[in-house]
Amino acid sequence: MTDTMLAGRLDLRGGGFAVEEIPVPAPGPGQVRIKVEAAGICLSDVHLIDGSLKPVRPAADKITLGHETAGVIDALGPDVPGPWAVGQRVLLQAGERCGTCPACVRFEPCRNVLTRGVDYDGGWAEYALATHHTLVAIPDDLPFAQAAVIPDAVSTPWAAVTATGQVRPGRPAGVWGVGGLGAHAVQLLRLAGAAPVIAVDPLPAARERALEFGADLALDAAAPDVRDRIRAATDGLGLDLALDMAGVPAVREQAVRCLAHTGRLVLVGLGPAPLTVTDSIGFSYREQRILGHYGSQPGHVAELVALARLHRLDLSRSISGTLPLAEAAAGVERLAKKDGNPIRLILTP
Repeated sequence: MTDTMLAGRLDLRGGGFAVEEIPVPAPGPGQVRIKVEAAGICLSDVHLIDGSLKPVRPAADKITLGHETAGVIDALGPDVPGPWAVGQRVLLQAGERCGTCPACVRFEPCRNVLTRGVDYDGGWAEYALATHHTLVAIPDDLPFAQAAVIPDAVSTPWAAVTATGQVRPGRPAGVWGVGGLGAHAVQLLRLAGAAPVIAVDPLPAARERALEFGADLALDAAAPDVRDRIRAATDGLGLDLALDMAGVPAVREQAVRCLAHTGRLVLVGLGPAPLTVTDSIGFSYREQRILGHYGSQPGHVAELVALARLHRLDLSRSISGTLPLAEAAAGVERLAKKDGNPIRLILTP
């Protein structure tokens, strides 16, 4: 192999993104080197490049982007335990615990997670490094492109549905915003047994996508009768669980009005605007809840890989197109402009 490789690099100090030649990394103690086969382009990558999202704890002035990565183990560093071996097919968790804060030292739950492709080098490269405990083995019949999107595009809504939202089989659930995360939320709600599954989005193409992914009903968010139609579809009860995938105040207000008694609204989409509840007395009387959500835990990724291994989860519709790594900037622009209404675009080194 050569001594250099292509990598999509973000200059955190001077700004700007470019695909550059950099040295091929060597794995250190506890690390493996991955020959990258597929890496997803996420809206977070778009926001990192346009400057609206900033890394919290960057390891360097330049970072290789990409937190959705799958490939083959190419080399092992010292002290990597079995069963990891050269040639294994793996995906990489999107991040890992910082390991140094008081919670990590006490082995308690920790939110000081360092994110691959944000705080340290990610998978928009021909080769990537990963500590061995962030690897998840993938089956031979799971395509790399589909495996790559599991650590964020699929695991984030899965955690929102199962952990934060506590979905209940046979109970109605709604999804506001059917983009990359929302489309998977619809699919995963159906997999988990929510019924009916109702999608709400102002775009006709997004509503069509929702029905393709398993929604029982897809509604225009701008229609004046959204609440009435949801009530009618749920025998007058409203939604047991609602997921805001858009992070927009108007969405949250509309979703709260559609909740049933003890219904829950989970905020998955991030937005800086204040959170308000117009009918706060009614909200309390109906014992409703609004829950924050962020990302997923390593166990959620393992659960999804198990579901894919058993062919319970079909991610073939999630891949909207592939581009060579050298055309990463074009892929970012395509996602930013929603050209072709993509769910996930994949870079292939």
